[in-house]
Formats: sequence, C-alpha cells, structure tokens
Amino acid sequence: MAAQGSPKQDKAAAPPLPEPLRVPVADSHTHLDMQDGTVEEALAKAASVGVTTLVQVGCDLAGSRWAAETAAAHESVHATVALHPNEAPRIVHGDPDGWSRQGARQPGGLAALDAALEEIAALAALPQVRGVGETGLDYFRTGPDGVEAQTYSFRRHVEIAKRYDKALVIHDREAHADVLRVLAEEGAPRIVVFHCYSGDAQMAKVCAEAGYYMSFAGNVTFKSAQPLRDALAVAPLDLLLVETDAPFLTPAPYRGRPNAPYLVPVTLRAMAAAKGVDEDELAAAIGANTARAFGYAP
Repeated sequence: MAAQGSPKQDKAAAPPLPEPLRVPVADSHTHLDMQDGTVEEALAKAASVGVTTLVQVGCDLAGSRWAAETAAAHESVHATVALHPNEAPRIVHGDPDGWSRQGARQPGGLAALDAALEEIAALAALPQVRGVGETGLDYFRTGPDGVEAQTYSFRRHVEIAKRYDKALVIHDREAHADVLRVLAEEGAPRIVVFHCYSGDAQMAKVCAEAGYYMSFAGNVTFKSAQPLRDALAVAPLDLLLVETDAPFLTPAPYRGRPNAPYLVPVTLRAMAAAKGVDEDELAAAIGANTARAFGYAP
C-alpha cells in the first residue's frame, strides 16, 4: 500500500481537473506571474476544461510590464496594467505592508508615484492591454496616509482608463462607499469591472444601475459567503464575469490549495447554482460579457 501524503503535502497539491465546460469562458482576472509552471502549461490546462481566454493583471510596474509582454506573445491572453492600491502608499511612504514582496523601500514621495503612473499610462496605450487595473481602495490594513496615497493613485488610474478608453478594473476591499464616491466624482470610464466583487446585494443593485460589471471569484463558494451569493442572485446576467484571482481564493472544496485558471468551472458551476440558471446559459453570458468588457473578439 502506498504511503499517504501528509496534510501539508495535500494542501500544496494542485486540485484535480474539473469536468470541462460545454461552453467556453474567460478567466477575467488572474496572476500567472505568481503561479507555478509556465504560461504555456497554464493556458493548455485551462483550455482543456473550456477556459479559453485569460486576463493577466498587473499590480506594480514590473508585473504590468510582464502582463503586457505576455499578452503580446499569446493570442488568448489579454493584459491589464496598474499599481495595486497597496503599491501606492508603498511608493510614496516606503510602506512595508504594500503589495510588492521585495521588502521595505525608501519613501519616494508623490513625484515617484507620478513617475510610476506615467509608465502605467504608457503601457495602457498598447493594443494588447485591455484594461487599467487592478486599482481602487483597500482599507484592510491601511492608515490615513495610505488612504490618501491610494485615493490619489485611484483617481489617476480613472483618468488613464478614460484617456485610452480601456476597462477600469476595481480592487475594493472594505472601501465600498469611497470607491463608488470616487467613481462618481471623477466620472467613471465607459467600462468598469469590480474584480472579486465583495459587496452585498444592495451594492450590486447600485452597480447594475450604473452598468458596472461584477466579477465573482472562488470566495463565492465559501460557506461564510452568503452575502456574495445574495448579490449574485440580484446581479443582471449581462453584467456578470467569473475569475480566479489565482493563485488566491481557491474555490471550495479546494480552499487553501493552489488556485489556477483551470478551476474557473468550479466557481462558475457554484454561481449557476446560486443564481438558479443553467450552467451553459451562464457560461455563454459570461463569455460574451468578458469579451465586451475587455474589447476583444469572443
């Protein structure tokens, strides 16, 4: 009898391939640069289960450059570019709790943030870059100085998205009212996507009225996530997207194990069940919605 793997080994193991979708969809938000294996391996594995398009998301300058380069090299990959909300205070103040994992850096001030944003703007002009994000506000562990830097950066990203008519991809963590306020004050771009939608049903109605897309991730499958399922239930079918946010937010029953684009079918099936719609109908809608949001041919 073969020896059983330890719990630690099991947690580190990649989940099995789910049953393929009959109707192909896109992973609207993933981080291939943070996942194991090559891009080609990730694309092949995803395509084998019906996930035929990926949106690779940048979170800092290096990641945004990589996203643009990867999208240029692979027809089924589209890029978004941005400074993650936690990257803005890190650049300005040398905040060690920012997005990047490179250790503390010296404060650069607003001039350094402006310079970084100018490079993001240059990348956003590229044809393979389909969106500006993830940007927004993250109050999870951000003090007043961090909020000020995040808000400034967010407003600049809104302007960049409008300048190039690219989708604005929102990161909203414990900041719902302020994110909606900034969008109203600045005037939202033509396309807005709430990545890893985290609001309740009431906010979903506000987003729907504004025509904002809502992208649901693996956390919609968590037992504690009934408010997300309630939001999904009231969100219009033509404003829904699905994502992995891989390697984060692996859907149940694989929570805690590595996430990857090939697990989109697990989340999509949970979404279909929560919304009470047929799996194929939801997949067809999400496929069309993602292409429309990011401006590529389905």
